[in-house]
Amino acid sequence: MDRLFGTDGIRGIAGKYPITVEMGYRLGRSIVEYCRRRGLLPEVVMGRDTRSSGEGLEHAIAAGITSAGGKAFSAGIIPTPGIAFLVRDLKKGAGIVLSASHNPPEYNGFKVFSNEGFKLSESEEDELEGIILKEHGIPSKAERAAGLTVQDAARRYASFLMGAFSGKVSRLRVILDCANGATFEAAPMVLNGLDLETEAMFIEHDGKNINSSCGSQHTDALGRRVIEAGADLGLAFDGDGDRLIAVDEKGRPLTGDQVITICAKMLQERGLLRNNLVVTTVMSNMGLMSALKGFGISHAATGVGDRLVMEEMKRRGASIGGEDSGHIIFSDLHTTGDGILTALQLILAMQYFNKPLSELSSMMPVFPQILINVHVNIKPDIFSVPVIAGAVRDAERSIGHEGRVLVRYSGTEPLCRVMVEGKDRGVIEKSARIIADAIKTELNS
Repeated sequence: MDRLFGTDGIRGIAGKYPITVEMGYRLGRSIVEYCRRRGLLPEVVMGRDTRSSGEGLEHAIAAGITSAGGKAFSAGIIPTPGIAFLVRDLKKGAGIVLSASHNPPEYNGFKVFSNEGFKLSESEEDELEGIILKEHGIPSKAERAAGLTVQDAARRYASFLMGAFSGKVSRLRVILDCANGATFEAAPMVLNGLDLETEAMFIEHDGKNINSSCGSQHTDALGRRVIEAGADLGLAFDGDGDRLIAVDEKGRPLTGDQVITICAKMLQERGLLRNNLVVTTVMSNMGLMSALKGFGISHAATGVGDRLVMEEMKRRGASIGGEDSGHIIFSDLHTTGDGILTALQLILAMQYFNKPLSELSSMMPVFPQILINVHVNIKPDIFSVPVIAGAVRDAERSIGHEGRVLVRYSGTEPLCRVMVEGKDRGVIEKSARIIADAIKTELNS
């Protein structure tokens, strides 16, 4: 049987294994045992994004928790990093989020946080998975439970974020894209609370429109509105609010790597860049490494996933790290990636440097990069397939030392991601397409 936990929790299409009511019930029972093994009170705080499948899955988890003798507390619809905050603030044994992040509305997932607000390590996930797979049964309608309500959960989380902002906000005009997702309440609450002139888009969630032509994956509408409104910047979150993609005053999106670069430089100049180090994944653009080197900032790379970034940050004592996708962690302020917190740090950087975002984005030159997602039916080791391995080697020869090739499977979807980077766009486009075609042919038989 394949491992339940992927890059970011357990994820799939709602109603299909493993994202089922039965699995939610088993997870609820299992998290109680997991807490007890650690001498923690079996009290669990839960939250979800706006997907229509979330409420039923949350009830199933609550039923599992209560049936095993634990207590379930529901924060309702709230960003994922809000649960990471609440589990610490409320002193609970664990946190569980129902979300599939940036994925389409038909997906959902289970994300688990420790009592300290961190995502579980791989070994901790393995332990919890072992408990889950031993559990059996499905809740009857009589066993469904909503959990005790966490009063003012979004407001408590918003107060935490505003308290983490160390600057005095000047009057900026900001357009928010809340992706019809979990930030629809908290993001406007935070930015309005800091006296920013704020307009929020995509806040009319209906359970089926999360991430649909909006949010961090789709910034065209946000870019147009920024230009129309003469705004200083746009801020696009993903469905569960742990990612941010920013749009400058000219309507152009910045990459997560560019935001990391800007914020790292600010922290360095303010004496807050611990160990003069930035941690990102191997997927970061080569322009980030070039920019950091020019600033005299060290860089460390990890495997894909913000959890791996956080683990390396803890190990090496770094204060900032993240992914080009917009998962960015400020470890002196929070235990996980937080889109709203990242937005506040970017606004702080704009004030610190007293420059528009379009000018700040030039701190990091973006090397041409092609990313192709290929649907696959099977996931063998990439280099065990001769045709694919040969295509990768040919691409590496073509781009030489001024580029790179990365081929990896998605941890949450049936996709293989092909990334080719270099200075010659024509060469990298051709190389990426050849690899993608080989994967399509060999892994969809």
